[in-house]
Amino acid sequence: MPETPVRRPRLRFLIRPATAVSQASWLYPLKGIYYFFAHPFLWPLLRARLLPSALLSLFVLTNLFIWTYLPQVAFLAIFHGRRLAFINGAFLVLGEGAAIVALLFEAFLVDETLVDVFDAVLIDKGLENLIANSRPIDPDEKDPVKRLGKPTISAVYSPFSIRQIIEFILFLPLNFIPVAGTPIFLILTGYRAGPLHHWRYFKFLNLTKKERNLFVRRRQLKYTWFGTVALLLQLVPVLSMFFLLTTAAGSALWVARYEKARDNYSPVSHNIQAREAYTDDLV
Repeated sequence: MPETPVRRPRLRFLIRPATAVSQASWLYPLKGIYYFFAHPFLWPLLRARLLPSALLSLFVLTNLFIWTYLPQVAFLAIFHGRRLAFINGAFLVLGEGAAIVALLFEAFLVDETLVDVFDAVLIDKGLENLIANSRPIDPDEKDPVKRLGKPTISAVYSPFSIRQIIEFILFLPLNFIPVAGTPIFLILTGYRAGPLHHWRYFKFLNLTKKERNLFVRRRQLKYTWFGTVALLLQLVPVLSMFFLLTTAAGSALWVARYEKARDNYSPVSHNIQAREAYTDDLV
């Protein structure tokens, strides 16, 4: 008599939520940190910028805390009380420092490095076709960074945004709101900053402004969470430069998951309509 096959319980109802959590957009800045540590080919990109970035961060934050921290705490105490004023005042100064440091880094020191981190991660994930039209790739090298040739067209990781700077300044008074003000400030800033981390990806896809806005709008919540976590990392004193690089790695990891889920490792199509057939419902 044939044996009745044992039916294993279906665990899809457990696996699917676990997968959704592991692929949540807000995790990608954190995944970038692990990826950066786990892949030594990225380390030289940090080493070249480490000393000047650390000194610049230390200089900016030291001066901000010496000259602006206590006056801002005194002002915040009017709205928050003494205890919360010291905490929110620190977040306010760190936010100001992060904006200044990021502006200086991205404008003068590291945008080229961010591009190399982003592209190297994509190459490591097997997505050479995505970037092949923007820079030559050496097929004989094994190191993803060494495979990168000089960009043949303008290569910008995240564009300088006057609007983002103005909005950042306008949102600063939100920190005066007790308890909820600082989280609201971080989320609103993340709302604007999140999509900028995929600016280079949008250029790879040759999206028009209308297509780019549509692409972002359909994923706005995901980009907001990504941008908020990335901004929180930028608030860590002295390590702003390091987290800029790891966030670029995390941004590329997100692109790699999207591309491979959409195309199943096939050559990348630059047709935005074809891409919209894939829906990513993860937060």
